[in-house]
Amino acid sequence: MKVTISHNKTQAEVTKAVDRSIDDVFKGLAVGPVQVLNPSKSWDGSTLNFSLMAKMGFMTAPIRGTVEVTDKDVTIDADLGFLENLITPKVRAQLETRAKGLLT
Repeated sequence: MKVTISHNKTQAEVTKAVDRSIDDVFKGLAVGPVQVLNPSKSWDGSTLNFSLMAKMGFMTAPIRGTVEVTDKDVTIDADLGFLENLITPKVRAQLETRAKGLLT
């Protein structure tokens, strides 16, 4: 799943917001029967690399991706594994709205 969000802040401000927000995203994924295991993040220049394991019952899905911050936009590119098949257009819209909110 790839989402690009435009912004009108400095790259440093957005980088700081992304770094601060990624932990909230990890926590926010742990709802209902879903557990988040082994979350990790690391920066390589202006790109944040992240990964985690989403566990639901006996099923476990690795999730990994990047968040690239430029002076004009933020691109989130996440490999959700088999969970990507469960994302409807409505859920995708909600995820995009939530991602935009994290930049404020």
